[in-house]
Order: sequence, then structure tokens, then C-alpha cells
Amino acid sequence: MTALMLTIVPLQLRAEEDIYDLSLDENLMTPEIKNDKQADKIQDFQYDIAVAFKQSNYDVEVMRDNEVIVITIGASLLFEPNDTALSKLGETQLKPFLRMMKNPGFYKMLLVMHSDNTGSEEYTLNLTRQRVNAIFDWFDENGSVDYIVPYALGDTDPIVDNNSVENRKRNRRLEIFLVPEKTMLQQAKKGRINMHNIVKDNKDN
Repeated sequence: MTALMLTIVPLQLRAEEDIYDLSLDENLMTPEIKNDKQADKIQDFQYDIAVAFKQSNYDVEVMRDNEVIVITIGASLLFEPNDTALSKLGETQLKPFLRMMKNPGFYKMLLVMHSDNTGSEEYTLNLTRQRVNAIFDWFDENGSVDYIVPYALGDTDPIVDNNSVENRKRNRRLEIFLVPEKTMLQQAKKGRINMHNIVKDNKDN
């Protein structure tokens, strides 16, 4: 498992900012964890979750000093070529993430859909928009989307040059960012993080 390098620039966001109004970079950088002991608890917990996904054969990276997990799923595992309907295989790929959202406010999940550069800019953007909306709708039908934010980036952020069939396949992907949210931060402050501890921590909100 490799660490994803990202330059973090502190943001001055209003407390009432809605996560759906934030840019991808803003959502990746917040909430900021300022307490070192709190951060240590979260980093250890997130690392264990990342390892578990890695052992289940997902493509996993960590960023922000192990505070944020990034899982990449190839578009071919989610959709048929040029299609925007989530496939049965795609549903299987996404099912493990449902449990991540059972505790409201424990995670913020960012869904970021990418394409290669085949077709016009309008086409690739529209394709990724329809695909990420299909994934968002699937989560809505099977759980809660209160802390899920979709982003469609078209072909604007390739990880490799689009100069071969294999490279274009790598660029067609979904990135899922698991970002600690207020419930996890509250648990870390108390000294123990438990994804399934819903009732007790919601009473403390």
C-alpha cells in the first residue's frame, strides 16, 4: 500500500459550510484534525481499514498522514463499455462500502468519477456525471447518502498518458475517498473508535 502525496493548504471555512457546496479539494482537507492524540487514533484506525480493503483486493492508498483512505475501482468493474447503468459486478464492488455509511457522520465519502480522453470534453464530462450519479443513486437506494458527495471530472485528471489501450483503461476509474467526519473525531477524542457505535455517539452530538 502506497501513500498518496498531497499538499495540504489550511482552509478557513465557515462552521456552517455544507459539504455539498464544497469543492473536492475543500472536502478532502476538512475537517482538520488539530489534536495530535486525536489524530494518532484516527490514523491508526484508518490504516487498519485500508489494510482490510487491501486484503480484499481493492486498490488502496492513504493520504493526509493516513487520515484519508483512497480506493480506486476501474470503470470496467462498474459499467459496461460506454454504459451508464451500474452493472451487477459494480454492485458487488460497492457493497462493502455500505457499512461505512451506517453510522451517520462517521465518514464523509467522496465519489470521484474519471474517464479517458476518448470523445469530446462535453462527452467525457457527461459520461462521468451520469456514471457517478448512478453510483450515488445506488447508495441512496441501499442506505443513506447524507454524507456522500459525487464529483464528475471527465478526462481532466488522468493518472497516466492516454496513449495506449491499457493506459486509457487505467484512467477510466472511480476514486472513493473515506474522510473522517465529526462522529469519528468525537470518538477519537474519547480515546476509542468504533464504527458501529451509533446510539451512544449520536446522543453526544
